[in-house]
Amino acid sequence: MNKTKALSTIIATIIVSGCSQLGMDFHGIKNPPIPQKWQHSNKNHKNSYVVSWWKSFNDPTLNYLIKKAYKQNLDIKSASMRILQARTMLGISEGLTFPQIQKLSGYTTKTHTKLLDIDTNNLSFDMGWELDIWGKYARGIESSQAQLYASVASYDNIIVSILSEVAKDYILYNTLQERLLYAQRNAIIQQRIKEMTQIQFRAGNVSELDVQQASTQLYNTQTAIYTLKISKLKIRNILAFLLAEDSTKIDKILTKNISKYKKANYFLAKYKGAIQLKEDYKALTNLHIVPKPKLNPYFAIDANLLTNRPDIKMAEHLVHSNLALIGATKAKLYPSFSLFGNIGYNANNKFGTWINGSDALSVTIGPSFSWDIFNYGRIKNQIRLQDAKFEESLFNYNKQVLLAVSEVSSALQSYQLTLKQLKESQKALHSSIRAFNISVIQYKEGLISYQRVLIAIEKLTLTQDRYASIKGDLALNAIALYKALGGGWQIREGKSYISYQLAQKMKNRTDWGHYLDANTTKLPKGFGYDK
Repeated sequence: MNKTKALSTIIATIIVSGCSQLGMDFHGIKNPPIPQKWQHSNKNHKNSYVVSWWKSFNDPTLNYLIKKAYKQNLDIKSASMRILQARTMLGISEGLTFPQIQKLSGYTTKTHTKLLDIDTNNLSFDMGWELDIWGKYARGIESSQAQLYASVASYDNIIVSILSEVAKDYILYNTLQERLLYAQRNAIIQQRIKEMTQIQFRAGNVSELDVQQASTQLYNTQTAIYTLKISKLKIRNILAFLLAEDSTKIDKILTKNISKYKKANYFLAKYKGAIQLKEDYKALTNLHIVPKPKLNPYFAIDANLLTNRPDIKMAEHLVHSNLALIGATKAKLYPSFSLFGNIGYNANNKFGTWINGSDALSVTIGPSFSWDIFNYGRIKNQIRLQDAKFEESLFNYNKQVLLAVSEVSSALQSYQLTLKQLKESQKALHSSIRAFNISVIQYKEGLISYQRVLIAIEKLTLTQDRYASIKGDLALNAIALYKALGGGWQIREGKSYISYQLAQKMKNRTDWGHYLDANTTKLPKGFGYDK
């Protein structure tokens, strides 16, 4: 009786003491290296403009491509499998808190000798449960949960990257399209200028040199048109890859509403037989193919946007995971306590006789402990190793924050400067058209040489091409800013990260239990982020 009470007291003491966890608790990372001017005390600071940032371009085609990329991109789908892997690893860690040994085994043999035949029958059930006295398994669960959060943040980071890449390529495609239309316009102008020089040459007013210079300029522009078409083709194929879609379908999506710009009237009536262009802003800038971002270039940056950037959250969760593993490793320094038990049946019987069950049945139960008392050097170095990994992950976190600060600053300032650049480019475009019209009239009247006309045409062509490129740069800088602020991952909130079809396919192949149920694979709002 006294032995039973003593055993009960020891077990109760062990279980009660199981609340203790070695190592430090994680309370977030304090004072990340973010500029003071970006800190806001107002918790209600609105950051909604980065959530669905592509809608600020007011372009239905871009909206469609973004949704399609989220559903079909293979990198996003691969990242969803890593979330599932992290969930199973968490399940493994949680399972270690239950009896670790639950084993049913048995065998039967028949032994033949000259004297007699013996049947041997054995059936045994073994159970062992290492109690989590020092929090080894609890810290393991904590680390696995942080790894799960990190896998979700990685998934979100890939979403941000893919969606911004799709938007960037869409802008590049439209910028090339606008440049192409300007080049085609200029080819028409240069063709008429060539015809004008031929008339002048046949009249004996100019030499053949003017005709050949006009022809060279026209052919160079036509060559540039093919270069632009090749670049468009490459961008189209990149988009097809990102959307995991056939390129012909992407063509149909991208070429909508382009034809209306080809018929735009930008010529004035001929003045004394010389071609001229309209000079009002609406006529010279009437190509609106590159989507224009709606973004306040002087808005206040909120530090919370950066600390909630998916790649930074992933780094933070990895810091948490490594800190928890320090405590789990420290538990190896202390003795482990277990409860074990065995129910066994073992009988040797002469062949043909009845088995005596009462004699063959045995039950064993009791506590045990083990302690690696001569391996402290090895265990302590494991702890030191894990501590170094923890510090490394902290350095990586701070590096990611500094990278985010650099990306936001560069994108925001580039956007602000590009806005000013675009205004100056508009002025240059107006001046180049005015200069072209004057040069053509004066050349027609014999007041200047063709060299002046040639220069005016070159300036016009380069200025129009630069204007279209700057419009594209403005949109690209806006996208870079939205990406740097970590916007776009919210598109997955409330949605399953695995499609129903894929879930059914995997269930038919493997018993997944509840892991692939629709309510289980949905990622709730703010999962793994600061609320």
